[in-house]
Amino acid sequence: MKKLLNQKSILLLLLLLGAVLGRAQQEPDSGQSVFQEFQDLDSAEERFLFFLETSDRYSENSIYDWLDEVNLYLRAAVQDDDAETIRKYQLIRACIYSDLGDYDKSQALAKDLHLDIDKFDMFFKSKLLELMDSNYGQLALYPKQVEVRNEIRELGITKEVIFYDIYANLGMYRRALDDYIEKVKRTIEENDFYAQAEYFNMLGNFLRLDESTPTALTNYKKAKGFITVFLNDATRTEDGAKQAEAILLNGLIDGNMGKCYVQLKQYEDAIPHLEGAISTIKEYGNGALTDELTENSLAISECYLQLEDYNKATNYLSDDLTTKTTENKIRKNRLLSIYYDKTADYENAARYLRKELRIRDSVSGNESELRLQQVATVMRQDLDISKEIVEKQKLDLAKSRAEMLAQERTSNLVLISFFFTLLGFAGLVYAYLKSIKNQRLIAEQKYIIETSLVEKDSLLKEIHHRVKNNLQMVSSLLSLQTRNTRSKAAIVALEEGKSRVKAMALIHQKLYQNEDLSVIEMQGYIESLINSVQSVYRKGGHNIEINIDAEDVELDIDRAIPFGLILNELVSNTFKYAFPEDDGHGKITIKIQKVEGREGYFEYSDNGIGLPDDTENLGDSSMGLRLMNRLANQLQTSLNIDRQVEGVRYWFNFR
Repeated sequence: MKKLLNQKSILLLLLLLGAVLGRAQQEPDSGQSVFQEFQDLDSAEERFLFFLETSDRYSENSIYDWLDEVNLYLRAAVQDDDAETIRKYQLIRACIYSDLGDYDKSQALAKDLHLDIDKFDMFFKSKLLELMDSNYGQLALYPKQVEVRNEIRELGITKEVIFYDIYANLGMYRRALDDYIEKVKRTIEENDFYAQAEYFNMLGNFLRLDESTPTALTNYKKAKGFITVFLNDATRTEDGAKQAEAILLNGLIDGNMGKCYVQLKQYEDAIPHLEGAISTIKEYGNGALTDELTENSLAISECYLQLEDYNKATNYLSDDLTTKTTENKIRKNRLLSIYYDKTADYENAARYLRKELRIRDSVSGNESELRLQQVATVMRQDLDISKEIVEKQKLDLAKSRAEMLAQERTSNLVLISFFFTLLGFAGLVYAYLKSIKNQRLIAEQKYIIETSLVEKDSLLKEIHHRVKNNLQMVSSLLSLQTRNTRSKAAIVALEEGKSRVKAMALIHQKLYQNEDLSVIEMQGYIESLINSVQSVYRKGGHNIEINIDAEDVELDIDRAIPFGLILNELVSNTFKYAFPEDDGHGKITIKIQKVEGREGYFEYSDNGIGLPDDTENLGDSSMGLRLMNRLANQLQTSLNIDRQVEGVRYWFNFR
C-alpha cells in the first residue's frame, strides 16, 4: 500500500514539474527577486500595488528586509511631508507586522489609519478593513471583527459579508453550519468539482467540531469523491498550480477523515489517512499549515498510543512539534501524560497532567464577557426551540395514543359485528375484510407510536445534553466571576456554587449517556462526582481511601439530584476540613442500599477530625447544613449526624 502511495506521489510530482517547466518556457526569467523588483519601482503607488498583489514576497528575502526597506521609504515620505505616500507605506508596514504575527502592533497602526478612512479611495479602504478584520480574528476579538464586517457591508465594498467563521470560533458550530450553507451553497456551480470538495470539507469540519462525527465523515467522503474527479480533470488540462492546490486540499480532507476515525476510536482506519495528510501538507503546504500539521500529528500519535506502539507515537509526539493554539497545547500535554503513564514513568505523567490542568484553568480566564454573553444568548435560543419541539412531540404522541385507542374500540366493534353476522355468508366476508383493514391500521399506528417514542428518547437525550452544556456554561461564568472577585468569602461561595452546578450537570450527563432515561445508576454517578470534587480539592493530593457501596442501586432524577447535592456537600467538607494533616490514613465510606418494596438506607462517614463542638449552634447559619437539611426534606426524610464515632457519620432512611 505504501509503495502504491509513493508511486502516485511521484506521478503527481512529475506532472506538476512538467507544468511548471512549461510555464517557465512561456514566461521569460527576469533574473530579479521579488524584493529587487519592489525596490526598482519608481513610485509609492506602484510599490503599494505590487506589495499587495504579491503573495510569495518573502520567498527569497526575509520579512525583516522588507520591513527595513519600507521604513526607509516611510521616513523619506515624512521628510517630504507627502500625506498620501505616508498612508500607503503605513498600510504596507501594518501588513508586514501582521505577517510577522505581531497583530497588536499591526492593529494599532491600522486603527490610526482608520481614523481618516473617509479620505481614502475604495481600494485603500477595502485593504485596510480586510487587514483589521484579519487582525481582530487572530486576536480573538470577535465582536470587533463583526463591527468591521458590518462596516465593509455599509461602505458597499461587498454586497454580502459572512459570519460563519466567527460563529465557529465562538463554538457555535451549528449556527456556523447553517450560515455557511446559506451563504455558500447557492454560489457553487454543479460542475465545479473543486468548489464542491471545499464545500463538503467545510461542512464536515463544522459537524466534526460539533461532535456529529458519523455525519461529518459522510461529508468528508463526498469531498474526497469530488476532489478525486477534479484531480483527474486537472491532470488532463495540465494546470499545475491548480493541481497543486487540489493535491493539498486532498491531503487536508484525508487528515479530517483520519481525525473522524480517531473520534470514533477506529485507530487502525485513521492511520493511513493521517499519514497521507502529513506527507501531503509537508510537501505542498509551503509551511503555511502548521496548525493542520500539528493536529494530524497529535491525532496519529494518539492512534499509536491506543494501539500501544509507543515508538511510532513518540516519532510524531516530539518536543519540536509546533503547538500554537491552546487546544493543541492541551492535547499534546494530555497525550504525553498518557504516554508516560503507559510506560510507567509516573513522575513525567503527573508533570504533563499538571501542565494540561494549568492551561485548562487559564483558558476560561481568557474568555471575554461579551463573547460569553453571545454564546449564552444563542444557547438559550436553541434551548427554547428544543422545548417547542418536545412540546410538539408530546402533542403528537398524545394524538397517536388517542387514535390507537379509537382504533382498538373500532376493532372491538368489528369483532362484535363479526360475531353477530355469522348467520350469513355476506356478513362473514364483510366482517373478515373489515378486521384485516383494522389490523393494518393498528400496525401502522403502532409503527407511528414506536417511531415517536424513539424520536422522544432522542429529543430527551438532546435536552439533557443541552441542559448539561448550559450548566457547564453557568459553571464557566462562575469561574469567570471568581477571577474578577477579590473577596475571599465571595470566592469561596462562588466555588461552592460551581461545585453544586457541576453535580447537577453530571446528573444530566449520566441521563443522556444512559439507555434508560428514567433512572441513574448511582455507583457510576458517585464515582464521577467524587472525581469532579477531587479535581477541585485534591490539587496537592490527599491520600484518602474511598469506599463506595451502591451497586445495582438506581434512582430517578427527582431523587438523584438531592442525593448528588448532599454528597457534593459532604465530600467537599471532608476534603476541605476533615484531614488537615494529610497523613495518608484518611478514609471515606459511602453506602446506599435500596430494596424494592422497602425503605432505602444512606450512610456517609469519614475518619477525620470530626465536627466542631458548636456545630448544632451553627446549623441555622451554615449554608451547607441548611442546604443538606432541605435536600433531605425533598427526599421526605431528615438528616442524622452521629458524633460518637471516630470522625463523623451521616445517615438517613428514604423511600
